[in-house]
Amino acid sequence: MSDRPKEIGIGIVGFGTVGTGTAKLLLENAELLRMRVGVPLRIRKIADLDISRDRGVKLPEGTLTADGFEAIRDPQVDIVVELVGGTGAAKDFVLEAIRLGKPVVTANKALLAEHGPEICRAAIDAGADLGFEASVGGGIPIIRAMREGLAANRIREIYGIINGTCNYILSRMSNEGKEYAEVLAEAQRIGLAEADPSFDVDGIDSAHKLAILVWLATGMYVSPKEIFVEGIRDVSAVDIAFAREFGYTIKLLAIAKEKGHGVEVRVHPTMIPSDHLLATVGGANNAIYVKGDFVGSALFYGQGAGMHPTASAVVSDIVEIARNLRGGGKGRIPPSGFFLHDPGEKAAVSSFSDVRAEYYLRFQVLDKPGVLSRIAGVLGDHSISISSVIQKGRKEESAVPIFIVTHHAKESDMRAALAETDRLPVVLDRTRRIRIENNL
Repeated sequence: MSDRPKEIGIGIVGFGTVGTGTAKLLLENAELLRMRVGVPLRIRKIADLDISRDRGVKLPEGTLTADGFEAIRDPQVDIVVELVGGTGAAKDFVLEAIRLGKPVVTANKALLAEHGPEICRAAIDAGADLGFEASVGGGIPIIRAMREGLAANRIREIYGIINGTCNYILSRMSNEGKEYAEVLAEAQRIGLAEADPSFDVDGIDSAHKLAILVWLATGMYVSPKEIFVEGIRDVSAVDIAFAREFGYTIKLLAIAKEKGHGVEVRVHPTMIPSDHLLATVGGANNAIYVKGDFVGSALFYGQGAGMHPTASAVVSDIVEIARNLRGGGKGRIPPSGFFLHDPGEKAAVSSFSDVRAEYYLRFQVLDKPGVLSRIAGVLGDHSISISSVIQKGRKEESAVPIFIVTHHAKESDMRAALAETDRLPVVLDRTRRIRIENNL
């Protein structure tokens, strides 16, 4: 027992919003954390390019440094926390810490999604623990649930609302009938959306997080480039009003489904039944709905971003790893939760063109006799049957919308059909489509 550490030193690289929250939590809850771990957790070094700005955190003299590698190599630092973000310097920091045999905690979903296999192999070879609870779902403990709580299950399906910015925009559009551009501008004014919101609204952030969830569900790696991604820019108030009329709510969903020996992965706006639990997730909140073969359905809900929820997730990893260090153990759970010969083995990804779904279609057409029959004929020629139709307005020679909901159809058939209908002279604009998931 005498060789147990008397305290555990923490080095934080990145002193932005999450780094500040992490430092505050470690200091304000120091006694609680001491009791949970059994020894004190001490902040030894914090590195950031800007060490002059006051973050409202009182630190001992000499704690701050502008050199990330100094924080990592400090012999008093036992756990390295990477909160820089991105895939450049952050990757170098993480790999250096692992090379030194130091466990790493990170919130960096892009780094894990794009370089997960390399980092995972390095961590296993070095016997260094890797914690990344904050990489998906903010304060929601979905990573730990997937690696441990659901470890007995074959994960059949995952449906995630995992980008708070998109959920906030779609929720406001649904509740207030506003258009996308107006709500986005308001989200930017209050700091919820970036000046360049592309990473969020185009679905890239959700794809990174989905890649991590698939890794935890299968033990195998999916490159974000293999995930079909469609953002929310084209969702209009008209689409949301139609969805409501037919008992649906529109959410940006990250979807993964087990398909034979492979996996189906996609991110796109989705109509889901308004009485489903996921449809009630409002504002900037996140939720991950998981279906296991034995557990059935489980929903994980909470704040998906922000200083305090994300810091909570970061420090939960610090606590877990600190307990391992105190007990003289490491590598109890591999990063993905799977002991595989090749921790970077790639998953077999199903072709998106083979996905089958129901579809909502919005055509903008000339109000002339026979238009609907021509569209229906094209759809029928591509093996797409119609479930319901609404045609609005009777204004001679003017543009009117036609709304169609289809039965299940193959994605490749739908693409071919819409390429043909959009060339019809009576169709005045590109057809809008939203996929429907009824059997979540």
